[in-house]
Amino acid sequence: EVQLVESGGGLVQAGGSLTLACAASGFTYENYAIGWFRQAPGKAREGVSCILKTDGYTSYGDAVKGRFTISGDFAKNKVYLQMKDLKPEDSAVYYCAAVEPIRLDICGIWASYYDKWGQGTQVTVSS
Repeated sequence: EVQLVESGGGLVQAGGSLTLACAASGFTYENYAIGWFRQAPGKAREGVSCILKTDGYTSYGDAVKGRFTISGDFAKNKVYLQMKDLKPEDSAVYYCAAVEPIRLDICGIWASYYDKWGQGTQVTVSS
């Protein structure tokens, strides 16, 4: 059974940086995708980024391109989301999600693409 545990959230000032980690385990297949999503109060869940385990393919949402970087240390079953130049509008609960097996050579940043979710970690950016 796939298990996902997020960590690394916290309070940071605008312009600062934070790195989130997703500990992902229990996969049956080698071809899986990990995604990061966020949800602020009263707003819809938003796709942030994703990565494929097979070839490291990545994708980013427009709101975070150039500021966030996703990476995977799959030997340690970890996927990271490095966030720089944080803005108050980045404040949200951040979730990692997973899907396996994947049948395309890309990953998606829409929620319905994934069927496993972590519990989330809060990120708050103060102005």
